[in-house]
Amino acid sequence: MKIYTKTGDDGTTGLFGGTRVPKHHIRIESYGTLDELNSWIGLIRDQQIDKSSKQVLIKIQEKLFTVGALLAIDPEKEKLKSGKDRLNIPKIDSGDLNLLEKEIDLMEQDLPPMTHFILPGGHTTVSYCHIARTICRRAERLVSQLNDFEPVDPILLSYINRLSDFLFVLARKLSYNVQAEEIRWIPEKRD
Repeated sequence: MKIYTKTGDDGTTGLFGGTRVPKHHIRIESYGTLDELNSWIGLIRDQQIDKSSKQVLIKIQEKLFTVGALLAIDPEKEKLKSGKDRLNIPKIDSGDLNLLEKEIDLMEQDLPPMTHFILPGGHTTVSYCHIARTICRRAERLVSQLNDFEPVDPILLSYINRLSDFLFVLARKLSYNVQAEEIRWIPEKRD
């Protein structure tokens, strides 16, 4: 299979099911932003971090491919004529949410309680986590906007929301591991 098809030269792309849409369509923006997030997570995974975090990040990257594939289906062509799903892949389910929540809870056990907002930064790997978190939030906003026009499985929104929480706590955990200072945001008082 060649990597170039030339079918997108007119500024459109194909969804699963064959529907052509503009490359700036909210559906494309949604799963394209998840692809961007997946790349940043790969960069985090490439850092000097613990093996357990790397393994969880691989699972997350796989799930992000699933979410992207599910968003790349034309909702009107989600089912084949036989009634089967167009894509024969595992869906996102409560077990995927539970994994993120379990990992968040495990990481938080070793962290000092948060009393203030913290400024992103302190170490390159930590900053990568914060960038990934903000991209995840952007993806969440886009998928939410898509949902206003075409229904999206609610569990996908829940997964993306929980993932941004996971990335925030991972940033805190990695700060703790490398002993980077967390700088609290304390607004200056006005006179």
